[in-house]
Amino acid sequence: MQQPGDLEAVRASYDAVADTYVDLAVGRLDGEPWLRAALDAFAEDVTGLGPVLDVGCGPGHVTAHLAARGLAVRGVDLSPRMVEHARRRYPDLGFEVASATALDLEPGSMGGLLGWWSLFNLPRDVFAEVIAGFSRALVPGGQVLLGMHIGDQDITRRQAYGGIAVEWTTHRWLPEQLIDVVQNAGLQVVAEVRFPAAGDQPPQVVLAARRPHEVPTG
Repeated sequence: MQQPGDLEAVRASYDAVADTYVDLAVGRLDGEPWLRAALDAFAEDVTGLGPVLDVGCGPGHVTAHLAARGLAVRGVDLSPRMVEHARRRYPDLGFEVASATALDLEPGSMGGLLGWWSLFNLPRDVFAEVIAGFSRALVPGGQVLLGMHIGDQDITRRQAYGGIAVEWTTHRWLPEQLIDVVQNAGLQVVAEVRFPAAGDQPPQVVLAARRPHEVPTG
């Protein structure tokens, strides 16, 4: 898993940008019908399967969107400051400080797990381990929903959100590489939606993958 020093640098960076992130309404779903549609389809598919965890929830807007769709959902984020914002904005929902690399989820305990543009800071081998852990945590039929930047390069960031000093690496993924990771974790791809580059944003992909039901033998 990712080394503690790397995690601390990422944590400190997101703490530093959290207030500006909220002020700029980064990642809000207003005016994003296709993203809302992906979340709504995920919510419909996992309803009744068990609890849902929004991993890397930031200030909580996606967690709240899923809660409004009737899911028993809570959020975790590496950044304590992001969690403070989430708790303030959505006091009726549960939010905790936690790393994607140390969730310690019980096998077969979750109906759904999200990594909604929140796992791209993980090195590729660590990301694959996290997805394998997600797969083990799902009930049969449960789903992982991922949002990721498309590309074949790693981008080192020193500034973000208006020039605030940060220290993190954005790992971009080709969709076929992402599919390989989820399939190697034992998941079946349900849907793949790609979005073209827009402005200074690279292309994006949303990928849904399901833990299959056991196939009877004999």
